[in-house]
Amino acid sequence: MIFSDYVYIQSLITMKRFLNLILLISIFAGTANSQNLNPLNIVLPKPQFVGTPQNFKVTKLEKPLGHSRPPFLAPELTINIAPKALITSTDEEPIIGEIDLINDGDKEANEGSFVELGPGKQSVTFDLKSKHTIYAILIWHFHQSARVYKDVVVQASNDPDFIEGVITLFNNDIDNSLGLGVGKELHYVETNEGKLVDARGNVARYVRLWSNGSTYNELNHYTEVEIYGKPAL
Repeated sequence: MIFSDYVYIQSLITMKRFLNLILLISIFAGTANSQNLNPLNIVLPKPQFVGTPQNFKVTKLEKPLGHSRPPFLAPELTINIAPKALITSTDEEPIIGEIDLINDGDKEANEGSFVELGPGKQSVTFDLKSKHTIYAILIWHFHQSARVYKDVVVQASNDPDFIEGVITLFNNDIDNSLGLGVGKELHYVETNEGKLVDARGNVARYVRLWSNGSTYNELNHYTEVEIYGKPAL
């Protein structure tokens, strides 16, 4: 093969790769447009503190963005379906508040707006009453002060006992304290923005949230949880 032939073949390979890239971009753009993605209408509570304290002795702590979280895009008709869900908890008698505070729409950092569950490993489970396509889950544990909740795990399933078909959407349990598997996500500081978990359009009837105390104490708290989705086809 002479040099000119080699150059010609390489140019064809480069052109083919370029055309493949253009095709992939076109497919992605077409998919996005066909779903008519729009920013979720998330209303945030008032912030209670400014900045992120740096004295947390927490492994794998997420760095603050330094700016507001970017909008989360989801298909049209996606709404917060948490208010109509039934909620159960591993702590049937909370220390403070009632379980139904978790989806009552009040996410402000006020006394009487949160539920306090017992120490150690605790979970709350949402029964959406039917299968839904879920795009995002937004969690406010407690944002009156900066703290980090431990072993935060978010799962979805169509099995009420979470034995079969369990999808783990978020897991920062780095040492498998909960026995649900070692997580790779980072710990994070609670703020008024809450923690947004990308549910990636998974279809499920049940959503379960775990925690295992915080850097403040061994108790578990929830101010509000929003689940964005729509009925599955």
